[in-house]
Amino acid sequence: MSSARVEPAYDGVAIALHWLIALGVVALGVIGFSMTRLTLSTLQQFELYQLHKSIGVTVLLAVLLRILWRLSHRPPPLPDAMPEAERRAAKAAHIGLYGAMLLAPLTGWAVVSASPYNIPTVLFGVLPWPHLPFFAEIENKAPVEAAFKLAHHLCVYALLALVAVHAAAALRHALVLRDGVLARMLPASRNTRKQNS
Repeated sequence: MSSARVEPAYDGVAIALHWLIALGVVALGVIGFSMTRLTLSTLQQFELYQLHKSIGVTVLLAVLLRILWRLSHRPPPLPDAMPEAERRAAKAAHIGLYGAMLLAPLTGWAVVSASPYNIPTVLFGVLPWPHLPFFAEIENKAPVEAAFKLAHHLCVYALLALVAVHAAAALRHALVLRDGVLARMLPASRNTRKQNS
């Protein structure tokens, strides 16, 4: 048995969900930019919107699962040397991230549900996904759709800003502080822990 001290890592489910969500958020950003900023044919734009919705629902479900998992599985503690102000900032940033990761897809779902065009959502071309039911009775949907579209855009911008802050903090821990915080969320850290146990 090795005597080297290895920082505790997140469990495999938490790590898998973290990187699945991260990949989904990046994909949503790229697809969202492409479908709204690039000159595309009607068919290309439709296909990108469907893919965007499919990944958005997947991220929403993964975030809900991640929250449930976190509530039932305590994350590894932060380093003892971390100042209290940084601990509070980290907690606030995580709450903000979870909030934005929930609100962005939920407001997107509301945009689709309130759209006067009533275009159905079929996840990855296979599974029909329903509209939110309470929008069906609205007669003049256009202003409701516009309001949720603005809310969706604001949530996306907030999420991207929080992701940038989160990534910068992770890199600071890895490159400047070298305290093992980033390594706890890497799959290799679990292998290292098993080898040293």
